Amino acid sequence: MRCSFRDLSGAQYQRDTERYDPVGYTAWAAIVLCGIPILTGAVKGVVFEHDIKADLLVSLALVASVATGEYFAAGEVALIMQIGSLLEDYTSGKARESIEKLIKITPQKARVIRGGQSQEVAVEEVKVGDLLSVIAGETIPVDGTILEGETTIDQSVMTEESIPVDKKAGDKVFSGTLNQYGTFTMKADSLSTDSSLQRMIKLAEEAEENKAPIVTAADKWATWLVIIALSCAVLTWIITGEFIRAVTVLVVFCPCAFILATPTAVLAGIGNAAKYGIIVRSGDALERLARIQKIAFDKTGTLTCGKPGVSGVYSVDEQYSEDEILHLTALAEQRSEHPLGKAIVEHFRQKGGKETPVEEFQVLAGQGISAVLDGKQILAGKKQFMAAQKILLNDTEDISRSLSDAGATIVYVAMEHKVIGMIALKDTIREDAAVTVEKLKALGIEPMLLTGDNMAAAAGVAQTVGIVDVRADLLPEDKMKILKEQAGGKEGVCMIGDGVNDALALTAADAGIAMGGIGSDIAIESADAVLVSDEIRRLPYLFRLMQRVMTKVKINIIASLIINLSAVILSTAGILTPVTGALWHNCGSVFVVVNAALLLRMKDD
Repeated sequence: MRCSFRDLSGAQYQRDTERYDPVGYTAWAAIVLCGIPILTGAVKGVVFEHDIKADLLVSLALVASVATGEYFAAGEVALIMQIGSLLEDYTSGKARESIEKLIKITPQKARVIRGGQSQEVAVEEVKVGDLLSVIAGETIPVDGTILEGETTIDQSVMTEESIPVDKKAGDKVFSGTLNQYGTFTMKADSLSTDSSLQRMIKLAEEAEENKAPIVTAADKWATWLVIIALSCAVLTWIITGEFIRAVTVLVVFCPCAFILATPTAVLAGIGNAAKYGIIVRSGDALERLARIQKIAFDKTGTLTCGKPGVSGVYSVDEQYSEDEILHLTALAEQRSEHPLGKAIVEHFRQKGGKETPVEEFQVLAGQGISAVLDGKQILAGKKQFMAAQKILLNDTEDISRSLSDAGATIVYVAMEHKVIGMIALKDTIREDAAVTVEKLKALGIEPMLLTGDNMAAAAGVAQTVGIVDVRADLLPEDKMKILKEQAGGKEGVCMIGDGVNDALALTAADAGIAMGGIGSDIAIESADAVLVSDEIRRLPYLFRLMQRVMTKVKINIIASLIINLSAVILSTAGILTPVTGALWHNCGSVFVVVNAALLLRMKDD
């Protein structure tokens, strides 16, 4: 046999090329580095956990590809699976960033005033009632109330608002927020472990740990997908007689995109909500919030601020104007600890008034107060208090009746044993309540009001904020009964409340939302979502986000099934090879993860 030098050198060149093929080395590197973890996970799931997961299908595809010499296809499947996993980790990481951000800004030190001196202590040593000094540039260590000084607070970590908020004596401040300018003295209202910041961190971590049932269901479906995939591969081999087509079917049948479709969207949605001070406890809660079409509001502490405010000042004596009535009453009440008295004094301060000392101040518990100004006695209190002092109220009956019918509380004011005026107080309606209700209606969510207060007070609030369906004089059991009757239907019903008396209703509804800042612990524990910043204006965004998440989930699932089905058909027909099949299939995984990650860009308008 003749063999020329040229022939020998060509064969040698071909053998050298195969031996040092960079593509082959890259494929094997991907198989070893990316494929072994997948194989290990599959074996562990089957042998030790007795559970079939998506890793098993991927492992079958890898083994089959290697067995047929399709190393590039095997490496490609392993590599793109890892890329999909990295994208999922990225989405999860972005969702957790809000939690880590909160943990990083958790205060470590506090300036406690003891014995007239300011000393720095660990924030864990601060007790309820301690006086604290906070200087410009410091983070507020615990939740509290400003006693002296004025300042500007950056609350963006809790509310995402870029504009700082001015604070003065009597205003609440929250742990983790930044004191930008002034120095002030505050009283600690809670321990560091019970602060709104720590509560938000705890709830966010709980939400991250919980998985949606639909995610678990997807893992369970992997068992059937393995059986179907193997059946399709075997049938393809029998019908076509080409083992390579059967391998391609296994490669494209991996349910990677399907498995990634839900968890990535759920994690992105929960993470985005956390940025705006909304903690959604789980994927299951997210799914239920997405189908809400009715929302029941509690009144006090939810639609209202939960504290009284002056709604009107009325004079019944020509010698005194309304401004003078307010002035005299505020001076008399300036040393009072009663919420109504404090509300009157605060209203007087907001109007620019300044207090002057009074004499012989006296509190008659549960009735009213007495004070002497310039030798004249001022009395302020309830109707019964005036009656006990034998002061006639004949000139006030018409006005007081109309005010009472409107749900107001009345403080009568008398000078020298003669009634001179009245001050009406109501629970202050939140400034953003009406706008929130209007936006919820625009989303197709019907609002209603459930309250234990009287109908007059409830109707007044409902009319102001734009709610037509009003139920008043309700016990906690009554609220629960109403919501149980409406829950479980096609139109999901949600309850939002803040108090202990709302816990039953929060549990009875399809979904419950609690006010986290002022809400009771039992209400928060009973809820599916928590408004940590107590801003009901976040509700429209919450429901829009939840609806968007579920839309993304449905799009992802449908897209992944279409991609997988088309890939199986094309593989059976011999159009796709293991290499092109892997590319076609894994494009679906990348699509669903990127589509879910777009939720992280959604903002509250």
